Amino acid sequence: EMESKVSEGGLNVTLTIRLLMHGKEVGSIIGKKGETVKKMREESGARINISEGNCPERIVTITGPTDAIFKAFAMIAYKFEEDITNSMSNSTATSKPPVTLRLVVPASQCGSLIGKGGSKIKEIRESTGAQVQVAGDMLPNSTERAVTISGTPDAIIQCVKQICVVMLESPPKGATIPYRPKPASTPVIFAGGQAYTIQGQYAIPHPDQLTKLHQLAMQQTPFTPLGQTTPAFPVLTVAGKQRSSTALPLQAITIFPCICPGLDASPPASTHELTIPNDLIGCIIGRQGTKINEIRQMSGAQIKIANATEGSSERQITITGTPANISLAQYLINARLTSEVTGMGAL
Repeated sequence: EMESKVSEGGLNVTLTIRLLMHGKEVGSIIGKKGETVKKMREESGARINISEGNCPERIVTITGPTDAIFKAFAMIAYKFEEDITNSMSNSTATSKPPVTLRLVVPASQCGSLIGKGGSKIKEIRESTGAQVQVAGDMLPNSTERAVTISGTPDAIIQCVKQICVVMLESPPKGATIPYRPKPASTPVIFAGGQAYTIQGQYAIPHPDQLTKLHQLAMQQTPFTPLGQTTPAFPVLTVAGKQRSSTALPLQAITIFPCICPGLDASPPASTHELTIPNDLIGCIIGRQGTKINEIRQMSGAQIKIANATEGSSERQITITGTPANISLAQYLINARLTSEVTGMGAL
């Protein structure tokens, strides 16, 4: 019953749907001097926003009553089909590739979209003729997953309608951290032989760290022959900002000089102890230890949380590792606490 109401546009519910697009796709939606997106906004009545930034990927946010959203989706799907047709006229390909859209959906809603034993997603595929796939992993540094829909424009529109019904019936649980595409280049810091990019408050392990490490070393430190004193990277300080008066201040942390890999001269391990209030320990441990494991992995430090002692309102955390590992672990723990206290949700 809800589905028929939605497809007739009778449900006057305002929804927001986020799409992940490549630069080329975004260019097609914007059109010359922004004419295409202007026309889409006017004809559909939906708000269409495109994220800024020098990123290979962009987020397109469509907001409005359900019927306006479906109209906007229809216009996007038909525009993409037109692009495919045009590109085929210049190529030798004989089979026409389907139109593909990638939705970005809070992970907490993906279970309802998949259904028990995959029943819901199977039903959507069968009734619309569109291919639907929900990514197994969350998008980097977010609590959202990509849902890829492909097929004919009509199949895609029917599929989006059904996905909207599911999203209206089961709203997201808890705080959602939206996926923000990474700019083409981000600053890199080094700690404990690992490279990190700083995004907002967080240090994220960097994938092509060795090439970056090499570039940085070449730029900043004249190499000395092996056997002489090993060059260290300059000290780099990341100063945290306080979110609000109630926030625990994010301590400014220093990333200690880091020795080049392969020169085998890592600083000696040391130990640091912290005490955390019992009621905040959960946000550091995370569900089934996921958060504490992430912090261990990212910082390279060993982290032990003492068992609760009777009558004590605090728990002891022992961090062991190089000074750089410890700094990074403290930084990540502080970031978790800050986000918890300011209601920023999960890291």
